[in-house]
Amino acid sequence: MSITEYNGAAVLAMVGKDCVVIGCDKRLGERALTVSTDFEKVFKVRDKLFVGLPGLATDVKTLHDRIRYRVNIYEMEEERPMQPKVLANMISSMLYQKRFGPYFIEPIIAGIDENNKPYIASMDLIGCILTAKDFVVGGTASDNLYGMCEALWEPDMGPDDLFRLASQALVNAVDRDAMSGWGAVVHVITPEKHETYHVQMRQD
Repeated sequence: MSITEYNGAAVLAMVGKDCVVIGCDKRLGERALTVSTDFEKVFKVRDKLFVGLPGLATDVKTLHDRIRYRVNIYEMEEERPMQPKVLANMISSMLYQKRFGPYFIEPIIAGIDENNKPYIASMDLIGCILTAKDFVVGGTASDNLYGMCEALWEPDMGPDDLFRLASQALVNAVDRDAMSGWGAVVHVITPEKHETYHVQMRQD
């Protein structure tokens, strides 16, 4: 088993028409043993910008703290909010600096930029960025998420339809992955606001 699969995770981000969603499951496990059913994997960086951190739980906490510190320093020095592409490049640089002893995390970034354009990206352990115009996934349920998203995703979906699609993809993918589950959290981001929804699913 890869160390990135030790705690289990399912994270996805999707692009719609002037909107983006990012969601994750709630389970924290030690392989087959469930430790917590309310473990945060998607974090708010600022309004309209979120980062998902699927991978080893200890590295999730460490990297989240370092991202928050770097974002605060950037915004104090630059006197402007950090944009999604800047965040992706910053995290990529942080991961590449640790490439010989990496964080076991494959981050996913989702947000709306200053021109109200949706942006999503994912990266590997050493920070190679992959941007997409449809969806990106990560975690132990990624194979199942790919199949669900490819079957259901359509271009130019509104926020409500995109939320329903992301929820269905998460529920059905996680049902087929023993390492993730116990409900999901989905964040819907539009130029005007962001909303957070908790999705119920099988509790086993």
